[in-house]
Amino acid sequence: MDALNTNSETLSVQITYLRQQQRPARQAPPRPLGITALMRAEEPPVHFYRYLFNRVGEPHKWVSRRYMSDTRLAAIVSDPDVYIYVPYYKGVPCGFGEIDARPSEHPKGDVEIKFLGLMPEVHRLGIGRWFFHNIVDLAWSLNPREVLIETCTADHPAALPLYQKFGFTPYSTGRGVIEWRG
Repeated sequence: MDALNTNSETLSVQITYLRQQQRPARQAPPRPLGITALMRAEEPPVHFYRYLFNRVGEPHKWVSRRYMSDTRLAAIVSDPDVYIYVPYYKGVPCGFGEIDARPSEHPKGDVEIKFLGLMPEVHRLGIGRWFFHNIVDLAWSLNPREVLIETCTADHPAALPLYQKFGFTPYSTGRGVIEWRG
């Protein structure tokens, strides 16, 4: 264990894997008040990506990119088949969504909404449904065979019901372990 960091824990989680096999025919929810933009971050600097990932993911113990080397992370986030979108609330980044369409990760022509979330200070402002609708639409604009997403019991409790409300259906479940080093 790191001598400077004694805040570590191990969590066992249930993972739900979901898919959407056709583009939904949903009307876009209205843009929430205060949302000034939804922008793609093309080849974002690693420090900016880490800021987004940690602010959104820390409450849910996201670790898959938290402890990754800068070199490895830069290779992922600068890949032209990785799409990172950032919503802005009152001109300030308030979350992010990441769509992974790399053929090396998805050889069957699927795309995956790899990460999606809002920063805690904007929860309950009506941004989530609008943001998710836009991310799903952007994923389908890549013409995939299907769109994949996963969630686990450490994620926000509204995640799974929201995904299902938008037409994602579970196709598998599994167990996982999160080794969190705060």
